Amino acid sequence: MRDVSFGQYYPVSSPIHRLDPRAKLLSVIFYIVTLFFIDTFTGFGIAALFLLIIVLISKVPLGKVLKSVKAVLFLLIFTFLFTFLFVKGEADKLIWEWGIFHLYWDRLFVSVKLCIRLLLLVLGPALLTLTTTPMELTDGVESLLKPLALIKVPVHALAIVMSIALRLIPTLMEETDKIINAQKARCADFDSGNIFKRAKAMLPVLIPLFVSSFRRADDLADAMDSRCYRGAKGRTRMRVLKFRFTDFLMLFFMAVLLTAMLFLKFNWFGWTFIAVLV
Repeated sequence: MRDVSFGQYYPVSSPIHRLDPRAKLLSVIFYIVTLFFIDTFTGFGIAALFLLIIVLISKVPLGKVLKSVKAVLFLLIFTFLFTFLFVKGEADKLIWEWGIFHLYWDRLFVSVKLCIRLLLLVLGPALLTLTTTPMELTDGVESLLKPLALIKVPVHALAIVMSIALRLIPTLMEETDKIINAQKARCADFDSGNIFKRAKAMLPVLIPLFVSSFRRADDLADAMDSRCYRGAKGRTRMRVLKFRFTDFLMLFFMAVLLTAMLFLKFNWFGWTFIAVLV
């Protein structure tokens, strides 16, 4: 559990860390939208190269970013096997067939593309949480959603809930690790048996974890109440968010990436070299 990096801030001085949180949030939105327009290995390669460059600029170790994949490793494997084994493809591309299992060359490529898309979808937001503190994310989300306050949406409350959730992810992971070690010291077995036995063995972990979570929530509510927290009305900010040149530059590059992926997908002008790439 300690190896999962999602939600953990990596403190280091870098141009990515110094970006305005609103610029980083909008960049991640651009990035996610871009991934859903990509359906070629060329496009995925460009997106992966772009993400790698951002990781290198952020000075966050690549291994730290890749650890976030552990949280969705089972989903990656399940997606690949289900798409490759159970979904039929073109008849002339059949590799092997037995009962409900069908292996097609075209489904193999589709399965790999789905896994790459899911992998990149996880790595982008993971890098966001690694380079942005929960308070910065809260301020950024609240600022971007501020127009919704005109229709009585509790923007500040939503931002606070998100901030607390992100802040407690590493804490809950550490708490889970402690409970598992304590249960193992009492001869609990989490590694043997089928999936149902393993799920049943997790009950002595989940129940104390829920109790601990509710206790932490109660303590946090008391702490906020003792400090006279009454929502956003009348509150000021210690740091005023301001867009700088680097923030606009980051958004520009994300817009260029999205435009390039749209050209690869639709090839509006019928350019030959784009048809060769896809």
